Amino acid sequence: MNSGSRWQQVRELFERALEKEPPDMAAWLDREGVADEQLRSEVLSLLDHHRSAGSFLSEPIADRLPDLMADDRPIDSGQVLGQYSIVREIGRGGMGRVYLATDRRLGRLVALKALSPELTVDPSQRSRLRREARAAATLTHPGVCTIYALEEIDGELFIASEFVDGHTLRVEIDGDHRPAADEIVRTAQDLSAALAAAHARGITHRDLKPENVMRTREGRLKILDFGLARIDSAASATADASSANLAAGSGTRESVERHATQPGAIIGTPAYMAPEQLNGQTADARSDVFAFGVLLYEYASGAHPFSAATPLAVAARILESEAMSIDRRRPDLPASLVGVIERCLRKSPAARFSSAADIGLALVRVDAPQAVGRLVTWWRTHQVAIIAVYLIACALTWQIKEWRPGITTVVFVATSVAVTIGGVFRAHLLFTERVTGAGLASERRRAATATLVFDLLAALALTLDGAILASQRPLAAVLTIALGVGIALARLVVEPATSAATFGPQRPV
Repeated sequence: MNSGSRWQQVRELFERALEKEPPDMAAWLDREGVADEQLRSEVLSLLDHHRSAGSFLSEPIADRLPDLMADDRPIDSGQVLGQYSIVREIGRGGMGRVYLATDRRLGRLVALKALSPELTVDPSQRSRLRREARAAATLTHPGVCTIYALEEIDGELFIASEFVDGHTLRVEIDGDHRPAADEIVRTAQDLSAALAAAHARGITHRDLKPENVMRTREGRLKILDFGLARIDSAASATADASSANLAAGSGTRESVERHATQPGAIIGTPAYMAPEQLNGQTADARSDVFAFGVLLYEYASGAHPFSAATPLAVAARILESEAMSIDRRRPDLPASLVGVIERCLRKSPAARFSSAADIGLALVRVDAPQAVGRLVTWWRTHQVAIIAVYLIACALTWQIKEWRPGITTVVFVATSVAVTIGGVFRAHLLFTERVTGAGLASERRRAATATLVFDLLAALALTLDGAILASQRPLAAVLTIALGVGIALARLVVEPATSAATFGPQRPV
C-alpha cells in the first residue's frame, strides 16, 4: 500500500471513529477488519491526540484560556473613558471586550473595543496594530462597518466603530427556513461588493464567517471585524499617510478563535479557512474568496460544505475532500450561481476567483432567479395535475366496479392503494419544495422509485379494467385504457423532462 492510499484509509477510519465514538476502540477496529498493526497504531494515535487537543480549534480562546485575559478586566456600565460613556458589554473575543458606548462629544452610539493587553504590551505589536488600523480605516463602503477612531486612554488602546443594530448571518443560517434563490443572489452580490472594497485597498479579511457578517434592521449587510486582516505593503503605505486616530475593523458580536501575528501562524476560524491557510501559508484575497464560498454555501443550504463530527475532521475535509455540489442541496438555484460557489471552493488558489471583485462580475451574469421560479411553478402544476388524475382514476375504477362486479373490485382496491401512495409522495414533495426547499433534491430521489412503481401499477390496473369493460362499454373502455397509458407516459416521459428542465438531471442517491 502506498503512502497516499494508507493516509486516505487512516483518515477515513479516524473520521468514522469520531462519528461513532465506540467505547472499545480496539474491538471496533477488529469489527472493521483492520488487521494491519501499523494502520491500527496510526488511527489510535490520531484519536489519542484528538482527545487531548480536539477542542482547541472549536473553543473561543477567551473561554478556553480565561487566565490569558486575566488582566482584561471588564468595564462597568456608566464608567467614562475619555469622551466615551460605557452603556454595557456586548461581546468578547480573542482580541478583547466590546462595549456599547455613547460618544458624548458627538452624541452617537458606538461599539468600543478594548484591545487585550496581551496584544498591545509589545511596542512592535502596537505599531503594527496602528499601521493596520489606519489601512483598514480607509475603507468607506456601506457594506463595511465604519471605523471612527483608534484611541489611547490611560495607556490602553480602544477601537471605536459604528454600532450595527441587527443580527448575524449565523442567526439566519440556523433558522428553520432557507432563503429563496433571489435573496441568495442579492446577499451574494452585497457581500461580494463589500469584500471587493477591502480587496481593492489591499486588505484581506482572513476571518470571513457568518458571525462576522451582520444584517441591519433595514436589511443591509455589514462585514465586521477586520481585527485579523492582512494588509499588503501598498495599503500600509497608504495607511501611514492617513490619520493616526483611526482603527482596524471592529464588531458588535464576535468569536475570534485564534489570533497571532507571527508569519506562518494559523489565523482565523478553521471551518472557514482555505487549504493554504490551514497549511500555514500566506493568505491573500483568494483565501477570502474560499471563505466567501463556504459562507454562501452554508447560507443557501443550512449545511457546511465540509461538515464533519469535529473541527479537526472539518479541517481534514477542507484539505482532502471535495464538497457535495450545492445543487444537490438546493436544486432550485440558477446553474450560474452554483458555478460561482463551486469555483470559490476550489482547493488551488489559482483556480478560484482572484478577488471579490471578480465574484461580483460573475454574479452579474447569474441567471435571473425569477426564471427558475417560473419553471418551479410548472413543476408544481405537473404534480397537482397528476394528483387530480389520481382522483379521476379512483372514481373511474369505482364506477367500473359498479358496472361489472367481480374482479373489478380487486382492480379498484389496487388502483386506490397505488394512487393514494403516489398522491402522498407527491404532496410531500410539494410541501418540501414550498416550506424547506433545501431538502427537495434528496426527497425527490427518495420518492422517485415509489412514484414509478405505483404509477405503473395504477396504469396496469386501469388497462386491465378497460379490457374487462371492452365488450360491454367500448367507449368507456377506450377512455379507461387511455387514462392508464397517460399515467404511465406522464411518469416515464413527461415528469423526467419537467423535473430536469426545472432542477437539472436527477442524480443517484
